[in-house]
Amino acid sequence: MGLLLPLLLALLSCLIGGLYLLGVFRRHRSGEPPLDKGLIPWLGHVLEFRRNTLKFIERMKQKHGDVFTVQLGGCYITFLQDPLSFGAFVKESKEKLDNLPFVKQLSRRVFGYVSQVDYRTLLQASSNKYLQGEGLKVLTQAMMDNLENLMSHEIGSAADESSWKEDGLFMYSYNILFRAGYLSLYGNASPKSEEVEEKAKEKDRAESEALFKEFRKYDQLFPDLAYGVLSPRERLETKRLLELFWKTLSVQKMKMKNNVSGWIRDNAQYREENDMKESMINRFMFALLWASQGNTGPASFWLLLFLMKHPEAMKAVKEEIDKVLKESGQEVRLGGPSINLTYEMLKETPILDSALEETLRLCVAPVLSRSVIQDMTLKMADGREYFLRKGDRLAMFPYSAVQTDPELHPDPHSFKYDRFLNPDGSKKTEFYKNGQKVKFYSMPWGSGVSMCPGRFFASNEMKQVVFLVLAYFEIELKNPEEKIPEFDFSRWGFGSMQPNREVQFRYRPTY
Repeated sequence: MGLLLPLLLALLSCLIGGLYLLGVFRRHRSGEPPLDKGLIPWLGHVLEFRRNTLKFIERMKQKHGDVFTVQLGGCYITFLQDPLSFGAFVKESKEKLDNLPFVKQLSRRVFGYVSQVDYRTLLQASSNKYLQGEGLKVLTQAMMDNLENLMSHEIGSAADESSWKEDGLFMYSYNILFRAGYLSLYGNASPKSEEVEEKAKEKDRAESEALFKEFRKYDQLFPDLAYGVLSPRERLETKRLLELFWKTLSVQKMKMKNNVSGWIRDNAQYREENDMKESMINRFMFALLWASQGNTGPASFWLLLFLMKHPEAMKAVKEEIDKVLKESGQEVRLGGPSINLTYEMLKETPILDSALEETLRLCVAPVLSRSVIQDMTLKMADGREYFLRKGDRLAMFPYSAVQTDPELHPDPHSFKYDRFLNPDGSKKTEFYKNGQKVKFYSMPWGSGVSMCPGRFFASNEMKQVVFLVLAYFEIELKNPEEKIPEFDFSRWGFGSMQPNREVQFRYRPTY
């Protein structure tokens, strides 16, 4: 009997602890946002959230208003959906709101990358140096050289045929952009190790094609991997893919390449100098590949699709492309030199810029999330205040809050290529809600300290591919009356949405 009481107390303690972890004892406190835990202990609303994030958040907003706290897989996340109050999220110091805890957790799960050092300042510095300004000029030219290598054979083979060539638009767009971006960042095969320079280019084409096929397999597993719900077979496949990427993108392989970008080189060097294990640096190299190339290909697919679906938009963009080419003294002709699309030329495309921004508004849907580092008060634009608990998260879903808000963007689900242009052709940056100017009217790149550091390079990549495709080819949909595909809902929250089916198109040289 003397042992029974301690045993019962221990069991009771474990039971209470388990119930606590399941969130059973969480109660709404005065001054906090409305709390909706869901019916399932610990899991809360996570199943509905994963099934269709957009519908779930819209349902919660209709039920609770523009600020509410929900339980998702053991986490309590407060969603802020009032665009006039986004500054409270964006501008708050990282002593109170910080995305690092969540980023560390996700990086370990999806890339196998673990770091005890906060390298964000160094990453931002290298991004400012190499992905903007003069550094971006160099990278844009590298992208141009690699696109020429990848597209030259395609242009040549298409020119030999009078008939149209057919392909899937999603895979075509994703393939060409991923491969050129990968080669521009991680370097080219060295001609020194090949018989001639052409063999080095051939090796680049073959290796980048093989890598894209493996990357696409990983990309399809990514949503379930991020949520930690892979099947045993999928876990084995993910392990194989990760090991392949770590080896292919290793520091040792990089040392054998030519033209490795300064961005990649410096980020590897920073970690070497801080005594990070080489095996962990290799894992970070893959994280950079996914971050830089996982969203631009799908976004380019949507832009090309929208242009083919809207003849007036296609006409305006193609006329701008012809104008830019003519002003640079270049033209597309059979047997003529390849187009050299420079950084300066890409700055003279306001119509293409607007069409791209409209595409990102419609098709990029990240959930922006930060951990609450200490108890704090969330101050809304209209004077309301809410208490947030340490250990929770604060998040925004700009896709529904601003990007498809009909007051900010009339007819929000329609593609309007000139939505971000003023009547005089300049960029439009003034959008209003409730009579007030909204600073954050579209947020495909994130915001504040977590804004995508490679957004200028990513924009240039997409513009280069679309520019060259429209300059070199006449393109059209195989089934023009077919509806635009729906989104693959498993991609909500991760960046660029992907279609739930392929779209067939055909193309032939313009000359």
